[in-house]
Parts: sequence; C-alpha cells; structure tokens
Amino acid sequence: MLRYLADENFNNDILRGLRRRDNGLDIVRVQDVELSGAPDPSILEWAAGENRIVLSHDVATMVGFAYDRVKLGQPMPGLVEVSRKVPLGEAIDDLLLLARGSENDEWSGQVLYLPLR
Repeated sequence: MLRYLADENFNNDILRGLRRRDNGLDIVRVQDVELSGAPDPSILEWAAGENRIVLSHDVATMVGFAYDRVKLGQPMPGLVEVSRKVPLGEAIDDLLLLARGSENDEWSGQVLYLPLR
C-alpha cells in the first residue's frame, strides 16, 4: 500500500474522507512532521527519505521541483497533483484506488494528475 505525505495546503476534507474510508491508510501531513512553512524542495527531500508519495494541489511550483529531482538523479518517490476542481468523493476514490492497488516504487520519479482518466 502507498504511503502518502500531504502538502501543507492539501484539502483536509479529502484527508478526513480518506481516513474515514480506510483508517489503516498510511498518510501524514507536512504539519505532523514539523515541515510547516518549509519550501517545496525540502518537502520533497523529506518525502524521499521516508519513501512517501506527496499529495499536493500546488501545480505551479511543486511539479517543477519534483522534475528537477528526477533530472538530478535524486530520489523522488512520486507526486500526485490533485486538481482543486475534482469533486471530493472522486479525489478520495482515486487516491484510495492508487493506495490499495499499487506499491510506492511503481510511482518513483513520476508525477500523476487527478482525476484519473
């Protein structure tokens, strides 16, 4: 099962829905690991060290930093960009599908965009 790290501004309603639907889901928030206010590269570095896939709404900067890590040959376990336009239920369903149906190393070096389609 995937291990997630939710970016600081990730929708808490999605996180609550994920936990409600699967209380065994391994997900932590940036705030839980004392990275509040940390720059995106630091968040990606921490996620790589913990082998966690980052969940974010920040397409403007996070994607570029993720691809920079890949170009430099640095570990990047994966990034899931969730559009703020995706209905909550659909975002929860897609993230649960990913978490239950794949392993972390399948997403290494990749950026995935939700909704899945």
